[in-house]
Amino acid sequence: MLTSIPEDPYRIIDLSGVMTPALAIYPDIVKSNIDFTLGLLGGDPRRWRPHVKTAKLGFTMRLMAERGVSAVKCATTLELRTACDAGFSDALLAYPVVGANAARVIEIAREFPHTKVSVLVETPEQAARWQATGIGVFLDVNSGMDRTGIEQDHIQQIASLARAVDHFRGLHYYDGHMHIADAAARQKAAWAGYDKLMELVKACEAAGARVEEVITSGTPALPCGATYQGFQNATFLHRVSPGTVVYNDATSLDDLPGLGYRAAVAVIAAVVSHPIANRFTCDAGHKAVSADAGVPTCVVAGHARYQPLKPSEEHLPIDVPATEPPPEIGSYVYLIPRHVCPTVNNFDQALIVEDGRVVAVERVTARGRETAVR
Repeated sequence: MLTSIPEDPYRIIDLSGVMTPALAIYPDIVKSNIDFTLGLLGGDPRRWRPHVKTAKLGFTMRLMAERGVSAVKCATTLELRTACDAGFSDALLAYPVVGANAARVIEIAREFPHTKVSVLVETPEQAARWQATGIGVFLDVNSGMDRTGIEQDHIQQIASLARAVDHFRGLHYYDGHMHIADAAARQKAAWAGYDKLMELVKACEAAGARVEEVITSGTPALPCGATYQGFQNATFLHRVSPGTVVYNDATSLDDLPGLGYRAAVAVIAAVVSHPIANRFTCDAGHKAVSADAGVPTCVVAGHARYQPLKPSEEHLPIDVPATEPPPEIGSYVYLIPRHVCPTVNNFDQALIVEDGRVVAVERVTARGRETAVR
């Protein structure tokens, strides 16, 4: 895992009024990350459908929209509503919603008639739920992650379903598991999946179902999707869908080295204890910095030799080398999460930091979930 991230870009001049742990977002870096992503796509914002489960804030989504990004995908109805409210013209709920969740999608689509709302399906029964609603439909293709979608080899099943559904728009293929360390091997594996995807496109069109759009490529597969020859000048619009690159984290920076990306989010934590020699504890346990990606949960900016240990709910112990004194109690560290998406979701508010100063506090608009009991 990447262990060397400088502290200077994240340091805040005056933290006297900041309660910790605190989520800090650096919009200049966010804008730079957006521009690097668009650069990989030939400067064409139509080729990017970012997943806003990372962005979470209406503030950040508007930064993306200002740079020409018009289509997004999301995982919850709250993210969907936030995306519609941020002004995107096309929003895909890339999750197999059922029951009251599906009814809520229809409500949101009616509330925002200027946004084209779409969903994923993988069975005729799911497709029937959206008939005559005006909701667009993408077929979810299992890329090999084996968590949702129709297996790629079921070509005729996919083609038949594409022909049968109302408002069929295209194919969704999320290959977020492409974490192969060797870039050439990762590209080879990703491209093999895309070859099969092109066969599916041909089968759908042969069955009379026009494929308007094909969505691929989570963050680690971004360069693979951007350069795959079959997607160039295709009859459909191809879009990549990484969302993490808007903020980045220690994992994505490892996955995508040398592309200019930087971490745009840090968790500011206070040093609260020196429990034993060569160890300090800060107030950023797993209720602040997500632990879902494993231990260590983060990198300490400016301190490559610090070793974050297993956190508890509110405590994060960090070991320091025997040759270095631990930071003083009451001082602060800047933590770069290993997985930024759920980390952002841990906070109600975010500090907006420019030139080392907190210039605003923004609500994490799409944090949590809607619950409707009628």
